[in-house]
Amino acid sequence: MRIARPRRYLMCPPAHFRIAYSINPWMDPRKPVDPALALLQWEDLRDRYQALGHTVEVLDPLPELPDMVFAANGATVVDGRVLGARFANPERAAEAPAHLEWFRARGGLEVREPVHVNEGEGDFAVTSSWVLAGQGFRSSPLAHDEAQEFFRRPVISLELTDPRFYHLDTALAVLDDAADEVMYHPDAFSPGSRAVLERLFPDALLATEEDAAAFGLNAVSDGRNVVLPLAAAGLYAPLRERGYVPVGVDVSELHKAGGSVKCCTQEIRP
Repeated sequence: MRIARPRRYLMCPPAHFRIAYSINPWMDPRKPVDPALALLQWEDLRDRYQALGHTVEVLDPLPELPDMVFAANGATVVDGRVLGARFANPERAAEAPAHLEWFRARGGLEVREPVHVNEGEGDFAVTSSWVLAGQGFRSSPLAHDEAQEFFRRPVISLELTDPRFYHLDTALAVLDDAADEVMYHPDAFSPGSRAVLERLFPDALLATEEDAAAFGLNAVSDGRNVVLPLAAAGLYAPLRERGYVPVGVDVSELHKAGGSVKCCTQEIRP
């Protein structure tokens, strides 16, 4: 039996969500979004987490930051240590201090403003043994050394090579952090990084290009329940075979900006 552990998440409602610029292959300002539908989908995701017994904290959105809904990018929290983000693109730069201000206002956590570019849990994935760290499009490899020193955990660098999967959380998801179980799309990584993943996770669930392109790896798991997009239908049966419970949600409006379930969800690990 898989065991779910209660989690604490930070989310930010898409009150000002729109496609105002293009900083990844999914974004096209000529294709408008429906802000009301985006908010309904986000609220459904938040409600699913709460129904599963998890705590959801809310970060207030700022009107000039349309991508702030993607709260996973704003920081990484491991063992009560908060490593802030430093965004690669100027359009998102002001999100980083908003996240740090939120954490500092609550106290009880060690907060660090980073020196090097990293985009939070977009490129950092945490298991009990490692911090997996993406590079190639957004986060600097220098940020990996910074994270290792701060978190005091071994950091494994992984190179992303497909611009559609520009963040690690679009190419890999942690299914059971306690057991070091993941799923990932092999073709999103360089040959060397694929070899590392094969060695670290020989029994990983491998996602097809179709399911990865449907944001199926932009998923959130509590160790039993795996919340992921409805469109990633090919992952449901393999997850069930491994004892997980797929929980499908529709966040298709947010897909238009290159984000999905995990992008909206930052985990606060005490």
